[in-house]
Amino acid sequence: MSDACIVEVALNGSTTTLTNPNVPRSPERIAAEAIVCIDRGATIVHNHNDEGLITPDGVHSAAPYIEAWQAILAERPETLLYPTMASGGPGIAPQVRWAHHLPLVDAGLCRVGLIDPGSVSLGLLDADGQPLAMDLVYINTYADARYMVEMCQQLGLAPSISIFDPSFLRVALAFHEAGALPPGTMIKLYFGGAVPFGLPPTTPSLDAYVAMLEGTGLPWLVAVLAGDVIGTGLAHAALERGGHVRVGLEDFLGPRTPTNVELVDELAQVIEESGRTVATPAETRDILGIT
Repeated sequence: MSDACIVEVALNGSTTTLTNPNVPRSPERIAAEAIVCIDRGATIVHNHNDEGLITPDGVHSAAPYIEAWQAILAERPETLLYPTMASGGPGIAPQVRWAHHLPLVDAGLCRVGLIDPGSVSLGLLDADGQPLAMDLVYINTYADARYMVEMCQQLGLAPSISIFDPSFLRVALAFHEAGALPPGTMIKLYFGGAVPFGLPPTTPSLDAYVAMLEGTGLPWLVAVLAGDVIGTGLAHAALERGGHVRVGLEDFLGPRTPTNVELVDELAQVIEESGRTVATPAETRDILGIT
């Protein structure tokens, strides 16, 4: 186990300025905030444009990523950046919704590819605590997952594999056991905070995932969607078990409105108190096996 802990920051996601006025939405603000977060210890940066996860045609624009990422990499060239993508569904081919990776690779900006190996109903709870009546499903079939894996192989991208529930991890592990995952693979364990999906952010939940990952050698991190990865104690538990941690305004939900920089600073302090260190860009590449 490396003493170094990789810090990922997810800058915005679907968080609006109504939820937190500090969330960066424009390419200019995304770039400026990313650079400060990198200087505070983040070596992986994830952001969304404003299309959202569900788009009628599945298309996400590459241009806003290019504008922000060129500015980031001009200042901090060792940073690992990766985008989001739209949901699949009838008539939406994976080639369409994953397509914005291609111009990002062509521009020399992208070294990490997104792989989402499963489907999940997304939504919130209503005022009574019941699941809100929403028809929102994030769809990724096995065929979609194979396409994403094969494109990461073809393009030499390090896979960022999203795990929203245990079935996602079983699919990812099937690819791993078959030797299909390229070097640089990182497993992203997403726990559900104030949302009715995903395992709850508890130590027993984490231990279930850690048991599934045992013997694979795959690096992994934790995040809490619509919650607080530090406040729940999940960051501490992950650090004790050799994992890594993601923070950011895409994920955070609580009684305060922090900035991304504040969240990175708070995590860096927790890492230091745990006896581990914040991974440098070189250590991050070494942990992930990225040449």
